[in-house]
Amino acid sequence: QVQLVESGGGLVQPGGSLRLSCAASGSTFSIAAMGWYRQAPGKQRELVATFTSGDSTNYADSMKGRFTISKDNRKNTVYLQMSSLKPEDTAVYYCRAYLPYGTYWGQGTQVTVSS
Repeated sequence: QVQLVESGGGLVQPGGSLRLSCAASGSTFSIAAMGWYRQAPGKQRELVATFTSGDSTNYADSMKGRFTISKDNRKNTVYLQMSSLKPEDTAVYYCRAYLPYGTYWGQGTQVTVSS
């Protein structure tokens, strides 16, 4: 079992920045990779950024250059630094952990970009 807890969401003005955190606990030794997804109202959940094998990363095209995923293996934590935020970035952001036998999701953290 793996537990994921996201934090760092909130209300930010267009052009602003936020840093999300996702702390993993439990059977963290089984985690192969972690990543971030988001779901806006009325839309499907979509990839934001994820680590793949080792330290390789994969970003959705619309996030490249604005969002940066990073991690601290000692803390079992993955981060998402978001800059130049736009109203269309408003969504619930979810952390996902990939394990050999399945995936786990966090509860999500709301990000609202509005003036």
